Amino acid sequence: MASSNGHADSSIDKRDFDANRPLLDDMDGGNHSGQASPKPRRSGSGSRRSQISAGGISPGGDDGLLNDVVEGIVERDRRKMQKEVVRILSFAWGVISCLGAGSITAFSLYGHLLLTRLHYSQLRVNAVSIAAEISMYLLVPLFGYLCDRYSPAPLSLFSGVVFGLGYLLAAFTYKSGPPPDVGGNGWPFWVMIVAFIAIGMSTSCMYLSAVATCAKNFGRGKHKGIMLAVPIAAFGLSGMWQSQVGTYVLCERRVDGTCGDVDVFRYFLFLALLLLAIGIIGTFGLRIVDEEEKYIDETVEELERSGVLEESDFFRPRDEVRAAEYGTFSSAANHESVGLSDEEREERRREKEREEEERRKKNWLLNYETRAFLQDHTMWWLAAGFFLVTGPGESYINNLGTVIATLTPQPYPPNAPPPAGLPSTHVTTIALTSTIARLLTGSLSDFFAPPASHLFPSIPEEGRRRSTTSSMHSSTTASLNLSRMTFLLPSALLLSIGYLLLSSPLPLSHPSLFHVTTALVGFGYGSAFSLAPIIISVVWGVENFATNWGIVAMMPALGAALWGVIYSAAYQSALDDGSGLGSPDGQCHGWKCYGFWSVGCTVSVWVAIVVWLAAWRGWKKRGVVV
Repeated sequence: MASSNGHADSSIDKRDFDANRPLLDDMDGGNHSGQASPKPRRSGSGSRRSQISAGGISPGGDDGLLNDVVEGIVERDRRKMQKEVVRILSFAWGVISCLGAGSITAFSLYGHLLLTRLHYSQLRVNAVSIAAEISMYLLVPLFGYLCDRYSPAPLSLFSGVVFGLGYLLAAFTYKSGPPPDVGGNGWPFWVMIVAFIAIGMSTSCMYLSAVATCAKNFGRGKHKGIMLAVPIAAFGLSGMWQSQVGTYVLCERRVDGTCGDVDVFRYFLFLALLLLAIGIIGTFGLRIVDEEEKYIDETVEELERSGVLEESDFFRPRDEVRAAEYGTFSSAANHESVGLSDEEREERRREKEREEEERRKKNWLLNYETRAFLQDHTMWWLAAGFFLVTGPGESYINNLGTVIATLTPQPYPPNAPPPAGLPSTHVTTIALTSTIARLLTGSLSDFFAPPASHLFPSIPEEGRRRSTTSSMHSSTTASLNLSRMTFLLPSALLLSIGYLLLSSPLPLSHPSLFHVTTALVGFGYGSAFSLAPIIISVVWGVENFATNWGIVAMMPALGAALWGVIYSAAYQSALDDGSGLGSPDGQCHGWKCYGFWSVGCTVSVWVAIVVWLAAWRGWKKRGVVV
């Protein structure tokens, strides 16, 4: 630019500075008189500093600068590659963790043996499964809170240790035989309850640590649906492969060498050792990459633009924070840095200041998002529908073995396979259909769902208008856009058809139709568990994902308890009054053993569809793209 006297003005304004170009007046290594001596950049390496003398740059300075640039690029690419490797390895171990964590889904493989071998009543068998369900789901918000704030690694270690202790206790309780209150000499019934409480807790810990790792590492990419669906599908597959191991490897051998029922003692020992190893390795294998930079900082900036932070007395601008805390950090730094130079003390003070600010920022943001999530009425509609769908599903999975027996006509050869199929076959069917549903809905929702930016439910509409405009514009350019709800609602309808089929008289006359019911229940159940966390990550973001998903994931515990009690009461009532045509082994047979329960499950899913439609309507009113 020109100065007022007509000469060129050689001063450089701060806006003209190129951060990628060094401030060197003389690039040929000389230092002419009248020119300022060049200063090294703060980020320069030690080799470059050695080239700078009091009078300028020593010979070979150009090569030093070029080497610095090359080294910087190489170091940046190396760190980027390292992060990608950690992200991929963490995803892989997250999938492996989920492949082991779902061991409780194979409960029906040995549930009927608790009835016949340990002489538990049907109510007691359901009490064992309900104890596991409640401990698995009710504590998920606490585990999610800890996972968001302290990383998934500690939860993985905790889950492995508690899994090992729980299955060891269950194994030796089973081996001890029937409890004293039914005429046996085994351990008391409450010991088995304690064992399955531990198993339920560790299930939620291992599952949540794995899924949260995958969600936060890939939650803002365009393939977030499938990257969440894969570990969730692996959780469903765990029951399938573990039940096959129990049925064909860890089985009781008959006289002719063929496999009979699962050897529950050896099966529990196998699970104890396997899950202990998975949890310990997950302590080192589950890592979240760039959480602070990629999610926390970006979300805080979005809140700053929306004006939310201006209303917070806690979260002040950074300059005010530095001014208020300068004395505190300085005194601490001076106390801990005796003998250090002034520059080193200043750098240490700034580092502590940055760490403290990042900690305060993360805690404030996560607490804010938890409050916003709980205050959003659409979240409660979503959770209510999840309760009405997953409760019957959990009850169905836990009682598969006894439902198969109710469909077996009397008399029937004792060693012949039941006409409705083996429990292990139905566990495998549920695992496969559930896995297909999770992968299918996760991938299709990625492909067809309109793009959506992170939205804050409590931000005023005018504060969100700018952030939603781009996503709304991009969605109109796509050839076909289908909301994730268009996948969730039909899946729930298929689930209700499965219960409706079981409610009809057809399975009694044609027990093989029970496989159709199992397939429909597995598909609908798997879709709900796949799409619900994906919808939560889309509507409320991934910064507080583990806490938010943990709150909604409490619902299956309440649903499993309710429908488990309903099934047990109907089963026992039919058995006691003789309408269930009880057999010598104490099992119920006929429609009254399960019919009223299956009708209730059908109605429950229909109500869930209506509730989810209400939630979808609320999101549309707010302009939230699901």
